[in-house]
Amino acid sequence: MNAPLPTPDKDAIALLPPFERLDLDRITWVCTGEQARRAQAQLMQAPAWGFDTESKPTFKVGEQSDGPHVLQLSTPERAWVFQLHDLDCRAVAAALLAHPGIVKAGFGLGDDRKRIIHKLGIEPQGILELNTVFHERGYRKDMGVKGAVAVLFNQRFIKSKKAATSNWANARLSEAQLIYAANDAYAAVRVWQALALA
Repeated sequence: MNAPLPTPDKDAIALLPPFERLDLDRITWVCTGEQARRAQAQLMQAPAWGFDTESKPTFKVGEQSDGPHVLQLSTPERAWVFQLHDLDCRAVAAALLAHPGIVKAGFGLGDDRKRIIHKLGIEPQGILELNTVFHERGYRKDMGVKGAVAVLFNQRFIKSKKAATSNWANARLSEAQLIYAANDAYAAVRVWQALALA
């Protein structure tokens, strides 16, 4: 049996040059049905999307999240960050996730899937857990977006802890939240693309 392939540790990743992220000019904030339908028309032209969700963090024991509050989908060119407050916007987001013909690639999607079923009432189709792909290729531990970007691109993916634990249920997202959410999905589609070409 082959030895598992090594994954870089935090110290090794810290020395790598930064992964080029999407800036606001390539991120679309989507919060109405009309905006969602425009996003849908563009997204449907891609064979795969990077995919992730964000939910307002819970801090009390036993407190249940009513997330996801945000859904992010990305192509290798741009990302769309859907806020799920508006019912029309939520309906389009649900239709996108239920569409079977497009790969939705991401990391650690088990919890996202459960929350989507509960909140949107649909079973997402075409979900690809990228950690599973790395396991199949000989990596033993869960890769996560940081490890995957380091292995495939020899670059460091920067995640803001402050944005990660911010209030995703806010009526209006901050620029930092938009950049954080969009780039999680963007990195995932770039990883999918690199794995598909490997």
